[in-house]
Amino acid sequence: MPMNDKKDRMKGPAIFLAQFAGDAAPFDTLAGIAGWAAGLGYKGIQIPCDARFIDLDRAADSQTYCDEIKGICADAGVAITELSTHIQGQLVAVHPAYAPQFDGFAPEALRGKPQAQAEWAAGEVIKAARASRNLGLEVQVGFSGALAWPYLYPWPQRPAGLIDEAFAELARRWRPILDAHDALCVDYAFELHPGEDLMDGASFERFLTAVEGHPRAAIAYDPSHFVLQQLDYLGFIDRYHDRIRAFHVKDAEFNPTAQQGVYSGFANWAERAGRFRSLGDGQVDFSAIFSRLTQYGFTGWAVLEWECALKSPAQGAAEGAPFIARHLIEPTPHAFDDFAGGSVDRSQIRSMLGLGA
Repeated sequence: MPMNDKKDRMKGPAIFLAQFAGDAAPFDTLAGIAGWAAGLGYKGIQIPCDARFIDLDRAADSQTYCDEIKGICADAGVAITELSTHIQGQLVAVHPAYAPQFDGFAPEALRGKPQAQAEWAAGEVIKAARASRNLGLEVQVGFSGALAWPYLYPWPQRPAGLIDEAFAELARRWRPILDAHDALCVDYAFELHPGEDLMDGASFERFLTAVEGHPRAAIAYDPSHFVLQQLDYLGFIDRYHDRIRAFHVKDAEFNPTAQQGVYSGFANWAERAGRFRSLGDGQVDFSAIFSRLTQYGFTGWAVLEWECALKSPAQGAAEGAPFIARHLIEPTPHAFDDFAGGSVDRSQIRSMLGLGA
């Protein structure tokens, strides 16, 4: 197959629907929001496991229903890129300090019952893996949850073994989920996020060790979170490209002042030194990112995730599709200097090196 076959290219543009879902048309039904996305020039949609868009119980068990879902999207002119279980993945592991804030994400019958919420969430993520398989998808995306997050800064001094036990417990909760994904040949791509125990390369490696290098533990690459942490987001691709299975195209900026830096002094989003921006308005070097991912053969979807402290979602969505389209690269099928090549002549090569016959 030629190197520039469309199957060997990054796909896009696509859009993550979570930030646009609503209770009014066209954002309250799959057909409506899919048509809206297609009208803006998107070719793919990343669907959150939201009852407005997909019945996860039916999708997990019914191929017929999943074919109907795919048909709705195809009729609108878009493909499904991945299913998202960010909320469900978050609830797999919640530290008690954050339980009240996440309580609203759980079913009403489980409010105030963190253990029951974690068990429910694990089951939902596994259902989403089954649904992904029925939809013909190979990747699911989401969060890891966080048990160790309150102890991020090592003061007061952490007791020996605290972080090790947090990651051991995280691994115990995720291992059966990852095993279920493995049985279905579906990867789980963790979005590394400052707010999850899996926030950067070091924490992902710690988790990977705890799950014994599980083949289905993957990465959803999002450079905006790395800008906010001041992490080398291009070097990250060099180091972890073999685990990157999904890509959120999301911009951010970091402007430290004499008053605040990475922690941003408890400021709101608009006033933080580090804040998310619409595509092209921040500091992320997307030309370099698309080049680097193409270099390593990434063939997944380039998916807009909109979260901006200043610009409206309508404007951000409208600008996102052409922005991504401009950055997509058609890989070259040959080296630029192939014309200068010729047949291999060993005697000529030795002669050129002054080695004689």
